Amino acid sequence: MRADARKNYSHLLAIARDVVTEDGVDASMRDIARRADVGLATLLRHFPTREALFEALLRTNLDALTQRAEELEASNPPDEALISWLREEVAFVHTYRGVVDLMASAHMDPDSALHASCAAVHAAGARLLRRAQAEGTARADIDGEDLFAMMSAFGWLAGQPAFAPRADHLFHVIASAILTNLSSNDKKKATG
Repeated sequence: MRADARKNYSHLLAIARDVVTEDGVDASMRDIARRADVGLATLLRHFPTREALFEALLRTNLDALTQRAEELEASNPPDEALISWLREEVAFVHTYRGVVDLMASAHMDPDSALHASCAAVHAAGARLLRRAQAEGTARADIDGEDLFAMMSAFGWLAGQPAFAPRADHLFHVIASAILTNLSSNDKKKATG
C-alpha cells in the first residue's frame, strides 16, 4: 500500500472507531465517510462492506485479547488467568455497543471476515478454561463453547443500562458458575 493510501486508510479507521464508539455497530457508513470528510465511494474502496470495516476495526482488539491470554497463561495461576482474561474481554465488548452480536454470528460463520479473529479469541478462552480445569479450579462440565456463550450473554446483559449498576455483581455470579473454588479473596478479585 502506498504511503498516502495507508494514511487515508488509517484516518478512515480512526474516524470509524470514534463513530462506532459513539453509535455502536449500527453506525452509518455514510456518517463515517462524512465525518472523515471523504465520499462514500472512497470509504467503500478501503472497506467494501460493513463487515470488512468491522474486521479491520476489531481485529486489533481481538488479536490483543488473544495475545493477552498467552501472557496471563504464562504469568498467573490458571484460575486467576481465566478470570483476568474474562474481565478484559468484557471490557472490550463494552467498547462498541452491539459487538457481542457481531462476534457471536461471526464465530459461527466461517465465511465471515471476522471469523478468524473471533475463532482465535474463542480458542484462547477455551485454552485458559482447560488449564483451570486441569488444575481442578474450573468446572469440568463446561467447554469453550459454553464459556463463549456465557461471556457473550454477560456482555449483552452488562451492556443494558438497567443492569449496568450490577455489572460487578453479575460478573461475580458468572465467575462463580465457572470456577469451583471462588474464595472470599477471589470474590474480591473477581469483582474488583
